[in-house]
Amino acid sequence: MKFRPLHDRVVVRRIEADKKTAGGIIIPDTVKEKPQEGEILAVGPGARDESGKIQPLDVKAGDRVLFGKWSGTEVKIDGEDLLIMKESDIMGVLEGTAKSGKKAA
Repeated sequence: MKFRPLHDRVVVRRIEADKKTAGGIIIPDTVKEKPQEGEILAVGPGARDESGKIQPLDVKAGDRVLFGKWSGTEVKIDGEDLLIMKESDIMGVLEGTAKSGKKAA
């Protein structure tokens, strides 16, 4: 990807939720909600404080995060649907999760 976010913005790829419920019911795409979990692909250098110093971001590329349902701006970069959002739109980082898409026990 050849995109570098500015200031305190991050680029996030949504992580798709399971297409079945715990009981085995298949959820069709028409009623499925957009996932609120994603992986950070790129981060900006940080926001400037009142004195002009750059404050680095708390998140980094590769982190799995949770964000609000209506957070960010949807864009298409290199044919892939991504989100660009401010770091303040991120609710938290999921610790101990593997990049394979499986959740830690």
